[in-house]
Amino acid sequence: MPKSLEPKLMTLSRMRTLIEPHSDKLRESVFFNSELAVIHGVSNVFQLIMQQNPPFSINDYRLGIITQGEFCVNINLVEKHIKAGSLVFIGPGTVIHPVDISPDLQAYGFGLSNDFPMPFAHDAMPNAFNGQVRDFQLSVGKDDIDTAFHIFETLWHVVRQPIYNRQLVSDLVAAQMHHYDALYHRHLAHLQKNQSREQTIFDRFIYLVNLYAVHQHQIGFYASHMCLTERYLGTTVRCASGITAKEWIDRALIMRAQVELRHTDRPVARISEDLSFPNPSFFCKFFHRMTGLTPQKFRMDG
Repeated sequence: MPKSLEPKLMTLSRMRTLIEPHSDKLRESVFFNSELAVIHGVSNVFQLIMQQNPPFSINDYRLGIITQGEFCVNINLVEKHIKAGSLVFIGPGTVIHPVDISPDLQAYGFGLSNDFPMPFAHDAMPNAFNGQVRDFQLSVGKDDIDTAFHIFETLWHVVRQPIYNRQLVSDLVAAQMHHYDALYHRHLAHLQKNQSREQTIFDRFIYLVNLYAVHQHQIGFYASHMCLTERYLGTTVRCASGITAKEWIDRALIMRAQVELRHTDRPVARISEDLSFPNPSFFCKFFHRMTGLTPQKFRMDG
């Protein structure tokens, strides 16, 4: 069995390295230490990240507030258009491909590295952050944005003090996570009440594809997992999204392959094996069919 692909590519430490050459301009808007990154209302950081040849894989927790502007991004296969008045969560295992960022974007948020002292026991994490979902974006009202922003501003004030108060930082992170968790469950309850069965099945299918597509390339696996027939799942996915189930699986494979080719030096044969293709030739033909390029050409162009 090939090892699971877990490329740790756009880590907080890598972001810090990207920002350091611009530290004179960004000093008043960013904070980094070994366990925490805080971004205070700048779009420059995201422009720098977009220049690093996406897609990227995320291996940590990131919570953000969008107060102005908008951006388009592909998160775990799904195209998202995120506007002012949104709260954003991106969790471990997410594959992200920024598409466009408005010049007036104002974003505030923090990222927690693997060294951060999580303020919850492993079995007591709020449900929105315990691995059941990899990402969510919530369009919320002014009061909810204001609450998130006040918590964030307090965190920003604390990390800017001469002495880093780790316990207080952890408590403020916990407060923000509880706030997001409550809003996520309110959003989920609304969806369950109003969402069609077709959309519910599609959302579950995409969740499973993001989890298993590296090793499971056939629709039958997902149909079995969801206790549906292949035909019914295929029809429902196409009805909900306008795209076939197989194409969604192939998109997940291509995105993961692009991450590996662009951001690692693994040989093509190794990537083929890790992605559970029968042989490198089959992988190369698949990649060329999906992108119009050979894996080697894609890597060189990056």
